[in-house]
Amino acid sequence: MAENTDRLPQNIPGRYYVDSTCVDCDLCRNTAPNFFRRDEETGFSFVYHQPGTLEEIALAEEAKQGCPTESIGNDGSIDSVPRPYGSQVEIEKLEISNAPVPPVATGRVS
Repeated sequence: MAENTDRLPQNIPGRYYVDSTCVDCDLCRNTAPNFFRRDEETGFSFVYHQPGTLEEIALAEEAKQGCPTESIGNDGSIDSVPRPYGSQVEIEKLEISNAPVPPVATGRVS
């Protein structure tokens, strides 16, 4: 399991990171090349771009889950990312949970 205390300094700030247990297997760079790069001097991978969309997060998570040394960490979850009330993500979560979807304010007074 990745340790934030062993986080490599090359990682861009954010929830995803690579720690010093990386063995340069290239899996993360092949799985999610938009987020992971190789530091040629150290031979380690690092996060150079943090994922932002659900699709990007899914790719970063796939790389994290596939990491044979568990060197990729995630200090947050999608649920910890603030979303505006009534956003498409919140509506989809409510629909998935079979909860009623709250009305979205339109700004009009009836």
